[in-house]
Amino acid sequence: MNIHSGTKRLSLLQVLEPSGGGSGRHFLDLCRAMQRRGHSVTAVYSPLRAEAAFVAELEGMGLDNVIPLAMRRAPGPWDITAWWHLRKIAALNGPFDLIHGHSSKAGALTRLRLPGRHVPVLYTPHAFRTMDPTLGSRGRLIYGGIERFLGSRLTDRLICVSRDEYNHALSLGIPEARLRIVVNGVSAPPTSQRAAIRTRYGIPQDALLFGFVGRLTPQKAPERLVKAFSRIAHGLPQAHLLMIGIGELAEAVNDMIRAAGLAHRARLDGSIPGVTAIDAFDVVVMPSRYEAMSYVMLEAASAGKPLVLADVGGARTVLEPDRNGYIVPNSDDPAELAAAMSHFADPNLLARIAAEARRRKDGYTLDGMADATEEIYYDLLGYPAPVRLERQEKVPLPEIAKERTKSAAAF
Repeated sequence: MNIHSGTKRLSLLQVLEPSGGGSGRHFLDLCRAMQRRGHSVTAVYSPLRAEAAFVAELEGMGLDNVIPLAMRRAPGPWDITAWWHLRKIAALNGPFDLIHGHSSKAGALTRLRLPGRHVPVLYTPHAFRTMDPTLGSRGRLIYGGIERFLGSRLTDRLICVSRDEYNHALSLGIPEARLRIVVNGVSAPPTSQRAAIRTRYGIPQDALLFGFVGRLTPQKAPERLVKAFSRIAHGLPQAHLLMIGIGELAEAVNDMIRAAGLAHRARLDGSIPGVTAIDAFDVVVMPSRYEAMSYVMLEAASAGKPLVLADVGGARTVLEPDRNGYIVPNSDDPAELAAAMSHFADPNLLARIAAEARRRKDGYTLDGMADATEEIYYDLLGYPAPVRLERQEKVPLPEIAKERTKSAAAF
């Protein structure tokens, strides 16, 4: 943990609607990091989609306040009620130095305001809705217009989690001066689980194991991986597939596995933490349709695992093609994904890429993410950045933007 000397203690309001996936993980990590740095943190979350483990972890941090507020994912007239209650929470528990909204719903509710005293507002999208390639032109026009208006007029800083998301924000018309990049940080996944995980699922210890971790949703495209594995399974009898996750596509994915006659070599389970299973994988495969900066990508990179990634946001942050893995086209055609996976049948190639992946594994730390975010907070308020008296971990990646500004524009 970093220690500060002579720096201002900030009062922070952190707001999130979804508790699952990377946005939930980031929210927990950031709240904990800011609290440990001595700041006052009030966390607001929606109980409507909150996972029990998320709530338990959030309430167990010792934050100043943890407040449930019903926020629905879908837009509607109920948002007026949520917005009004959020304003009351800010008034009763403030004053706050900064308000930080995470993901689209909380990002919109925290940025809409009435005339009067302005508290600086930051927004972390965790993947713009307009990054979804399946979104139609009408949806792109509507959501893009909303993001452009809010980002240009009502956002003091917009924090992107990858260069890809940053470039997408620019394409929406959000001014460069308001944008910053802070790549998410992770704790290294646990080791020594390889043998136990393989034994649990009946996978030979010497098998070539491809692994997937993620929500079983159209965004993560798990069906792409099953189709690709079906293409290579006959020619690679030593290959197995383990998919860890839950979601709306779970039944369909299991049906695909059974229909392909691969139930003995491809397994799907959601009963263990995905981060625990990563140690058992030889290669981590993510065929997503869109991302901003996936936590699974970061965890796999932090574990020193070879990667096969669809060409989505964040992929080129953690992967250098032909060095620590392969990037394949973002396509429903499984041919190139299957071809990339089949390369790892060569044990010499697997060993070379695995060695390079291990060499890069220490570049994505929680301290680095928290340091960069905290510096944006101080820059926005016009305060000097904290003095780091301890630095046990590296700041992740040179692409983290740490541009200094004297103060935020008032609106």
